[in-house]
Amino acid sequence: MTISSRVPRPLPDGTRNATVASLEQENTQLRHAIDSHAAVDQAIGVLIAVHRIPPDAGFEVLRDVSQHTNIKLHTVATALIDWALGQPLAKPLEQKLGEAVQRHSRKEDNPDQPH
Repeated sequence: MTISSRVPRPLPDGTRNATVASLEQENTQLRHAIDSHAAVDQAIGVLIAVHRIPPDAGFEVLRDVSQHTNIKLHTVATALIDWALGQPLAKPLEQKLGEAVQRHSRKEDNPDQPH
């Protein structure tokens, strides 16, 4: 019977520093992703409450507005949350948002109709 122990060996200083830096960068990226995802979910909630559309349509509205305004999805979501809290929306964003809500509301009302 062979028993092996896995005793951690110290890494050379340069390798350890690079590993720590890489893990810190990954941690920062994951925190940003979590924050962005939370903002998108909250913005979908605003769309559901205000426009009475289903969650899937809410995401599609955000995605459409992002694509048609060339604004990142999480930035559109944050602007919508700020609007729900009383801040004005920029006119182009407000216009594209209204258009997207109308498009996706019609799709939900007439799911068999070509889009």
